[in-house]
Amino acid sequence: MHLFGSHFGTYAVVDGPDGRPRLSGFPLDPQPSPVGAAYLDLADHPLRVRAPSVRRGWLAARNAPAGRGAGRGQDEFVPVSWDEAATLVADEIVRVRETHSNAAIFGGSYGWASAGRFHHAQSQLKRFLNLCGGFTAAVNTYSYGAGAVLLPHVIGAAYKGATDTAPSWDQIAAHAKLLIAFGGFRLSNAQVEAGGTGQHRAERWLQRVADAGVRIVILSPSADDVPALDGADITHIPLRPGTDAALLLAMAHTLQAEGRIDRAFLDRCTVGYDTFAAYLDGRSDGVVKDAAWASAICTVPAETIRALAHAYGDQPAVLNLSWSLQRARFGEQPYWAAIALAAMAGQAGRPGCGFAFGLTAVSSVGQPIRKLQGPALGQGRNPIASFIPVARLTELLSDPGGVLDYDGQRLTLPDIRLVYWAGGNPFHHHQDLNRLAQAWRRPETVIVHESMWTATARHADIVLPASFPFERDDLAASSRDNWLIASRRVLPPPPEVMSDHAILTRIAAKLGLADASSERRSETEWVEHLYAGYRQRHPELPPFAEFWARGFAALDEGADAPAPTTPLEAFVRDPDAAPLSTPSGRIEIASAAIAGFDYADCPGHPVWLEPEEWLGAAQAATYPLHLLSPQPAHQLHSQLAHAGPSLAAKVQGREVLLMHPADAARRGLADGDLAEVFNARGRTQVAIGHAPGLMRGVVILPTGGWFAPAADPARTDAGGNPNVLTSDRPTSRLSQATAPNSCLVEVARSAL
Repeated sequence: MHLFGSHFGTYAVVDGPDGRPRLSGFPLDPQPSPVGAAYLDLADHPLRVRAPSVRRGWLAARNAPAGRGAGRGQDEFVPVSWDEAATLVADEIVRVRETHSNAAIFGGSYGWASAGRFHHAQSQLKRFLNLCGGFTAAVNTYSYGAGAVLLPHVIGAAYKGATDTAPSWDQIAAHAKLLIAFGGFRLSNAQVEAGGTGQHRAERWLQRVADAGVRIVILSPSADDVPALDGADITHIPLRPGTDAALLLAMAHTLQAEGRIDRAFLDRCTVGYDTFAAYLDGRSDGVVKDAAWASAICTVPAETIRALAHAYGDQPAVLNLSWSLQRARFGEQPYWAAIALAAMAGQAGRPGCGFAFGLTAVSSVGQPIRKLQGPALGQGRNPIASFIPVARLTELLSDPGGVLDYDGQRLTLPDIRLVYWAGGNPFHHHQDLNRLAQAWRRPETVIVHESMWTATARHADIVLPASFPFERDDLAASSRDNWLIASRRVLPPPPEVMSDHAILTRIAAKLGLADASSERRSETEWVEHLYAGYRQRHPELPPFAEFWARGFAALDEGADAPAPTTPLEAFVRDPDAAPLSTPSGRIEIASAAIAGFDYADCPGHPVWLEPEEWLGAAQAATYPLHLLSPQPAHQLHSQLAHAGPSLAAKVQGREVLLMHPADAARRGLADGDLAEVFNARGRTQVAIGHAPGLMRGVVILPTGGWFAPAADPARTDAGGNPNVLTSDRPTSRLSQATAPNSCLVEVARSAL
């Protein structure tokens, strides 16, 4: 079977009516995504990068490196030959490492360009830069940066991964009576999996939870976060964005004040409860964190908060917190508070109960499957010690020699002279894009691999045309899933377009590293080599030739729930025999390590901290709307923005800002009107979409619009990109993670 593997899942390649190939849902997928089927729309798109190109101003300033960045983002590009482009890149790498050291090279790839394990741009670039002597790296993710740093302190490193904390869906359906979901379930997110999947099952599992009679309570500013489930006992409770921690603390206080805590569990499985209890009842700061206190913050009635606490404490129950909650100022706090609450109720470690982070955030969370274990493309060793948390990119570029607090460390920022980016779009992922664009001009050279003329390509100096995933053979797989897909080329790339591997091997040849880069394997031999690594770990997989001809393989193919999961189960059964990897070996409701860091924005136990931007802040008098920027439903990040589903979702060619009809009417805006969203950081153009189920005072603009700043002083963005508006403040000094969901704006009719 001819298949194509993508982050949206697997597709069969079939002949269309015009004789050209098209993508159809994989026959074994019960719910294939229509979005990924549109990948081929981009094959001949006018915005494709079709030849190596160099910014004219950079070429003119080659002998004056310090002044090269002035026109970045504005200049035109001139095409050059591949030989000239490879020579320019190789010469720059040599110049920078010999003049400034390898620490002056930032390898800025991000890993969503391809579901393939060989043509994984991040791995390819890091491998190449390590062969060149190393580079300054980035750690963590924009998706889960706060959780990944906090959780090792609280429940151990085994639970650092973004999909590691959830009980499996089958266990929730079998054992829980109540599922409380902070942030709700945005089911479009579950279409996606890094590395792809053969079966989308998250929505069906959620329906099975409802069919089992589990009561579902969703706390979210938007009714769109409430899934349409047949026959479900489901309740939606609106609450102010960014106030989830306060509500969770009040639930914990209710259990404490009414004597409903499981003291035996706390004594056996946790440390730090007494410190936390003194905070809850106000002994430590004079403020009692009761339901009335939280109600004034989150607008949920006090009696509702108390009822939620009783329901969670009195029956088998699970809390699910969306990833979006930790992408906000002080985003560590709701996760930590949820763990504390689960421990106080004695729910942690029980089958189907306790807490979960990110059910439906991607396809794999909560799936009761045996996960693939296989080799990644070897990247070699990076001898350069300098790194940043990924969301601190602007600080890295703008403040050489500056110091950054991070997870108990003091990081000195190197002086970056060369940025090399492949497989990502920082002008999508990053916050406060106008500030980033200014910092982006400081390095002497920016090299980018791109398939299309994105904002990142337009802000580069040397742009190298990279093929799309459907233009090459690869092995699509995820370490969070059980499917392996023989992802075979669907269409050939344009004549001057190459894979990232071919690009880097060509440059490596200029540096005398061609054999080290390719290891004398062809791309096909590399794919077979990686598959052999999976088969070594999973001998039941078929030989490569059989796999490639069939098109797929899966662990436990056809099994319903072959690997149920209950996080913390072994630990809770016997904490001494199976201790956690925390300093105490227990769940750390209060962490002496974090307290010792002395971070005012992340103390040593769960707290409520008031963000600079929320509907209760002084700034709300000027910018009275709270902007949320979730993942788009019709594309992946900024990918597929020019494909059919995303184009169809736009209104008058604009990205759509969702707004309560009453908020729109106050501003004289009808459904479909063109408008501008703005604050002190920037402004962007949108179309208005009325959303009656949205809380008053809240607006939603999904990410994914292509950053397109005008040349006017206001740099008005025509692309509807919310990150023109979001702040690049971190969640805290602990994780230095991204916090876009703490953002205030105003909306007015567009002047254009």
